[in-house]
Amino acid sequence: MAKIKTKFVCGNCGYASAKWLGKCPECDAWNSFSEEVETPALTRGFDIKGTNNRPVLLKDVEVTDELRYSSGIGELDIVLGGGIINGSLVLVGGDPGIGKSTLLLQVANYVGMNHKKVLYVSGEESIRQTKLRSDRLGVTDATVFIIAENNMDAVVRYVDELQPDLLIVDSIQTMYCSEVSSAPGSVSQVREGTMKLMNCAKSKGVATFIVGHVTKSGAIAGPKVLEHMVDTVLYFEGEKHNIFRMVRAVKNRYGSTNEIGVFEMTNLGLMEVKNPSAIFLSEKTVDACGSVITAVIEGSRPVLVELQALVSESNYASARRTAVGLDYNKTVMLLAVIDKIAGLTLHTLDCYLNVVGGMSITEPSPDLAVMAAIASSYREKQVSNRTVIFGEVGLTGEVRSVTHCQQRIAEAKRLGFEMCIVPRKNMEGLSPVTGMQVYGVETVQEAFEYIFK
Repeated sequence: MAKIKTKFVCGNCGYASAKWLGKCPECDAWNSFSEEVETPALTRGFDIKGTNNRPVLLKDVEVTDELRYSSGIGELDIVLGGGIINGSLVLVGGDPGIGKSTLLLQVANYVGMNHKKVLYVSGEESIRQTKLRSDRLGVTDATVFIIAENNMDAVVRYVDELQPDLLIVDSIQTMYCSEVSSAPGSVSQVREGTMKLMNCAKSKGVATFIVGHVTKSGAIAGPKVLEHMVDTVLYFEGEKHNIFRMVRAVKNRYGSTNEIGVFEMTNLGLMEVKNPSAIFLSEKTVDACGSVITAVIEGSRPVLVELQALVSESNYASARRTAVGLDYNKTVMLLAVIDKIAGLTLHTLDCYLNVVGGMSITEPSPDLAVMAAIASSYREKQVSNRTVIFGEVGLTGEVRSVTHCQQRIAEAKRLGFEMCIVPRKNMEGLSPVTGMQVYGVETVQEAFEYIFK
């Protein structure tokens, strides 16, 4: 009898070792190795229709007119790059209970109502449980097929029989392949199962959505190769106690990765938020110290958000700095610039910063607004609630230009704001906006003169 060979595989990155290791040499994760039986991969490569896996000229590849079709949810279409593409493989990740299954069931309903066939594979819920949720969401179309199945080979067989236009697998961590002896959710099972789904999607032109679990740190569970194999990776952002959810693409072979979709969780499912700026500003306190409005660009659209700062006496040996929704290192740098350039003594004071609404900002345009909010709280002087401030700030206190200045100002005007503080460099070629006062500044000191005059 042949000896069974085993190996130890890192559950975080997929690194394989002949013996157990406490720390993964590839990703530096601790206690992430688990023992698996070595099994040769049996999955074949996919066959593009009509090519028989033979090289063809790129110019000779035929693309049908119906390359994309709508998911029925405009915000999701924006994130996907314009809609669902036949043969695409999309991975949807997020915290438990944030709305992944709800969103995909709503997509299945709309696609099924538009004369397309949908197969929904539930690996976590029974058919009865899914039916109860579908009744609450109003999913009643007859062309949505559902099966509670964990065997990936059976799923591929059902796809061959039904020939669906859309396949939804919830979730990949519950699926297993019979030729792989390890448990469902292991590195080998996730990798082999995703490979089979990719072959099925590419060879049959079936658009496939995969739900993926996340770890405690918020990353997609399983090997990193899972994100490399799929065409698009979508992350759900938001907190359970907050009714608003954001879907962001961190990888997209068919569109931009800068777009976001904003949703509101209701008892009837996820509803689109057409005007995110109004939502983020809906509960702003009028004329409060430390509150400033700034304009950020998310993908191709401007969004106005509220920044709040609190500067208070420190009760500790060293002052605390806390930033929620902003980069911590950038915040510390801006505090140093204020201390040095603007003359505000902050090194003995606690500073807390927050982006209202649970939004995370990564671009540098809110720098000037962050400094204005800190100065407002420190000086106990209010910033007008009719003013929008944006601009990148350098270490010497200069205010640098930002992109899409015209769109930011237009969004502020649409929501009733009357004044904008912008970098002076952006004033070049800027079209005037009726009813909006726009001031260009070159330094932080000059900006504070406009803001606190």
